[in-house]
Amino acid sequence: MSNKKVGQVLNLFVSHSGVSQRIEKDSLSFDTLGVVEDKFYNKNIERSVLISSMDSYNLIKNYGLEMPFGYLGENILLDYNPYALEVGRVLRIGNTLLEITQHCTICNHLAVIDVKIPTLLKNDRGIFAKVIQSGDIKVTDEVYLLGE
Repeated sequence: MSNKKVGQVLNLFVSHSGVSQRIEKDSLSFDTLGVVEDKFYNKNIERSVLISSMDSYNLIKNYGLEMPFGYLGENILLDYNPYALEVGRVLRIGNTLLEITQHCTICNHLAVIDVKIPTLLKNDRGIFAKVIQSGDIKVTDEVYLLGE
């Protein structure tokens, strides 16, 4: 199985119950139930990790809108766009393996900043993954696409 370097981790985020803003972290721990300190931990394994690309934030910026990092609800923000990856593809980030499970649907909460955002990001919000090998991911870790 080949490993192809495709990008790097730019930011990491978690959500905590009762806190509306995403919390930025330097590193996160992952296990087969999800992101260890996230409020969605052990809720839905198929949607346990949300991965987004800087391309989403750049798309919004190209329309003259500003959106803070983490606003898409992502746990992992990459400088690589994984949105075209097929379900079942595997990414290695740090010592963690993540399997793509589904493409992320758009949420209406994104309209809080501007009503155009849900439409602009219809197919460009992110992808969900499940953890198939526990590990830690830190900002600046490299991202590898496994298999061809």
